[in-house]
Amino acid sequence: MKTIARIPTLFAALTLTLAPAGAAVDFAKDVVPILQSRCIECHGPDKQKGKLRLDTKADFFKGGKDGEIVKPGNAAESDLVKRTLLPSDNDDRMPPKGEALTAAQIEVLKNWVNEGAKWPDGVVVPPPAPSATASAAAAAPAPSGPPRPTVPVPVLPKDFKPSAAETAAIAALAKAGIDVRLVAQDSPWHEVNLRLVGTNVTDQTIAPLKDVASLIELRLGTTKVTDQGLAVVKNLPHLQVLGLELTGVTDAGVAHLKGLTDLTYLNLYGTSVTDAALDSLKGMKFLRSLYLWQTKVTPDGVKKLQEALPDLNINTGAELAAMVSTNAPAAEPKKDEPKK
Repeated sequence: MKTIARIPTLFAALTLTLAPAGAAVDFAKDVVPILQSRCIECHGPDKQKGKLRLDTKADFFKGGKDGEIVKPGNAAESDLVKRTLLPSDNDDRMPPKGEALTAAQIEVLKNWVNEGAKWPDGVVVPPPAPSATASAAAAAPAPSGPPRPTVPVPVLPKDFKPSAAETAAIAALAKAGIDVRLVAQDSPWHEVNLRLVGTNVTDQTIAPLKDVASLIELRLGTTKVTDQGLAVVKNLPHLQVLGLELTGVTDAGVAHLKGLTDLTYLNLYGTSVTDAALDSLKGMKFLRSLYLWQTKVTPDGVKKLQEALPDLNINTGAELAAMVSTNAPAAEPKKDEPKK
C-alpha cells in the first residue's frame, strides 16, 4: 500500500511541466533541491559572493550588494531567473561555472516566483552533501591527463535584433490573443505558452510564429497542432524548449525538428511517435531532457538514442509502469461452477 501511495508523486516527477497552471510549485520538493545543488556553494553559510546568501528566508529576500534578486509575482524582472538565461560567456550568468540550469529547473524557478515566491517559515536550504564519489576524488591525486570537458550548452547570439517581419508577427499574434512574452525584461528572447488554450489552437493559429526568430521556448501541449503545422519550427533556429505532449504529432512532425540544434528540452508524452522519430533527434548535441512516456518507442530505440546522445536524460515512464504492474491487484481465482 505504501508503494501505491508513491505513484502520484512519481507521476508528477515524470511529467513536471505537464502540471496545470493551478498546481503550485512545492518549495521544499521543487525549489530547495535546485538552490542546494547549484547555489549554496557560493551563496551559503560558508561563502557569500556578492554579499548574497540564499539558504535562509530572511537572507534570500534581503538580496546582496546589487539589491533584491526576486520580485514576487514577476519572474521576468527577477534576477534569480534572468541571470540563469544569460549566455555562458556572460560574467553575470548564474551559476557561473559548469552546466547551466536545465530548462525544467528554470521553469520551476519561474513558476515559483510568478506564484509569489512563497518560502515557508523555518525552512532552511541545507548545504550540498558531498557524494562518496566526490569525496574519493578529492582524496585521490589529480589526474595527469587533460581536464574532462564540460557538457556544452547552447549560446545565444549577443547581437540579435528582431526583424520587421518578427515585430509584425508578434503584433498580429497579440491581436489574436496570443501573448509572445519576453523571457526577461532586458532580453530580446521570447516564449509562448499555448497549453492552457489547448484545443482552440490549430495550425493556422501558430502560422505567424514562423517569423518570430527570437522564440526560445514554445509550449504546444494539448493543442490541435498537426505535423503539417509544426513545420513553422524550421524557422526558429534558437528554440531551446518545445512541449508537444498530448498532441496528434507523429514521426513526420518530429522530422521538422532536425534543424533545431539548440534544443535542450522536448516533451513528446502521450503522442504516437515511434523509434523513427528518435532518429530525427540524434544530431541534437544540446538535448538534455526528453519525455517519451505513453508513446510507441521501443527500448531498443531508446538505447540507440542514448548511445548517440549519452548526456541526454530520457524519461520513458518505465519505473511508473513497473510499479503499477507490480501493485495491481491479483485476479481472483475462478470458482468451480456447481455441478448440474
